Amino acid sequence: MRLIVFPILAVLGCASTAQAAVIPDCAGAVEIRNAHVVRVERNGALILTDGRALLLEGIRLADTTLNGAALDALRDLALHAPVTFTATPPKEDRYDRVRAQAFSSVWLQTALLEQGLARVEIAPDRSECSPELYEAENRARSKHLGIWANAAYAPRPPEAVKGATGSFQLVDGWVTNVGSGGGRVFIDFGSNGQHSFSAVIAPEDRRAFRGYDLDGLHARHIRIRGIVQDYKGRPEIALSNPAQIEILN
Repeated sequence: MRLIVFPILAVLGCASTAQAAVIPDCAGAVEIRNAHVVRVERNGALILTDGRALLLEGIRLADTTLNGAALDALRDLALHAPVTFTATPPKEDRYDRVRAQAFSSVWLQTALLEQGLARVEIAPDRSECSPELYEAENRARSKHLGIWANAAYAPRPPEAVKGATGSFQLVDGWVTNVGSGGGRVFIDFGSNGQHSFSAVIAPEDRRAFRGYDLDGLHARHIRIRGIVQDYKGRPEIALSNPAQIEILN
């Protein structure tokens, strides 16, 4: 894969004079070249001069108190220079918005991640550039930038997930068991002999994990991410894409 070499600009407003970012192979083919973004919506959608809407694939913008800062940074990155968008199938969501990686003088996704203004969120049907996106997020977390300065966003141990239903969380823990039942696969976590949390793969998502060594996760230290759900009083996160799993040890 081609090496990506570009700094995050110290002054984002200088983007129009900076050299264009190198587009990595993982990002897919160019879908729209040198487009002009005229508006950034509150949900982070980028609107072009011809009315087309694009979403930054693979990231979730910071919410709550840092949402405004994330949107301001995105506007600085997208509005002051032409942006080239790449996409891989399926290219559009149900609202006909193009799901893209975006490049101006920087790779917009990694620029936001490296400032701690976004987290990686891998969609069920996509996985392009997930290692590169995780690396960018890890750099911001190691420096406690943006959301990572707030302990509420830190990866949680399994026993601290209860009560977080409906929120997007990163969970770090040691896998105590990998099993199945009712067509579902359960990746169980716990400590002191107590099962406190599970990552679950539904029957309809098993195909995505074909060839993935799920049994090999037993006794491994991993990180998963997703929306916390409640199942019979116990928290769990549904896994629909192997890219939701990071092996830590």
